[in-house]
Amino acid sequence: MASPPPLPSSTVDASVPIPPTLSAMAAAAAQRLLAASTKIIGVGRNYVAHAKELGNPVPKEPVLFLKPTSSFLHAGASTAPIEIPQPLESLHHEVELAVVISRRGRDVPEASAMDFVGGYALALDMTARDLQSAAKSAGLPWTLAKGQDTFTPISAVTLAKGYDTFTPISALIPKSAVTNPDDLELWLKVDDELRQKGSTNDMLFKIPFLISYISSIMTLMEGDVILTGTPEGVGPVRAGQKIKAGITDLIDVEFDVQMRNRSFSA
Repeated sequence: MASPPPLPSSTVDASVPIPPTLSAMAAAAAQRLLAASTKIIGVGRNYVAHAKELGNPVPKEPVLFLKPTSSFLHAGASTAPIEIPQPLESLHHEVELAVVISRRGRDVPEASAMDFVGGYALALDMTARDLQSAAKSAGLPWTLAKGQDTFTPISAVTLAKGYDTFTPISALIPKSAVTNPDDLELWLKVDDELRQKGSTNDMLFKIPFLISYISSIMTLMEGDVILTGTPEGVGPVRAGQKIKAGITDLIDVEFDVQMRNRSFSA
C-alpha cells in the first residue's frame, strides 16, 4: 500500500517569490497560514461583466462552489506547469483576488469580518468550461445546497474546477501590505496578449459580506481561501502557452501550460 502524501510543510518554500514589501518573518508567517488551508471556496459571477460574457444572470446572492486544496499550484522558481487533463484540449483562465482566513469563524458578523482576514494572494481559477457547462445543464448540485455544516458536500462543479494544478496561487501577501482590497487591479496575459484587466472595486459582493455569508453556511478555518471572482475576459489556454498574471504594484506570477501525463504517481 502506498504511503500517504506528506503534510504541507510549515516552513517557507524558498522557491516562492516574496513580495518586495514583506519582511522575511512576515512572509514566513504568511506561508504557514496558507499551508494550513482546509478548503477553497469559490465565488462565481461576482463581476457583472463576467456573468454577462458567459450568458449568465447577475446573481442576487453569492454563487458558491468548493475546490480541493490538492488543486493548489504554488508559484515559484521551480513551479510545475498547469496541467490540462485528457481528453480536454484547453482550459479557461480566471484571474482572481484570493482572501486567506486567519482564524476559525462561524456566523461572522459583516462588521467584524475583516478581523478574520490574514492576507491575500493572486490566484487563478482554472476551469474546464465544457465539463462545467455539462454539469450545469444536467442540473447537478452546487455547494450551497449540499455544503452546509453537518452535510457531506460533493459539488458537481468540482468536475470542472477540482483537478490538480487548477488553482495556481502566488505567495501570500499579509493584510498589512494591502491598503484597500477594494481598489486592486488584476490582470492576466496569455503569451503576452492581455486577456483580463479589472478592478476589485467592481465586485458585486465585497469581502466583508462574502466572509459573513460563507461563514453562515460553513465554518471558515484558519488558512481557508476564498476566491472572490474574476473580471471579464476569460478565455481558453492550450498546452504550450504561458500565463502571466498579477496584482498591479503588488505581485505577479507566471505558469506554463501542458497536457497532463497520466502515468501513476503515489
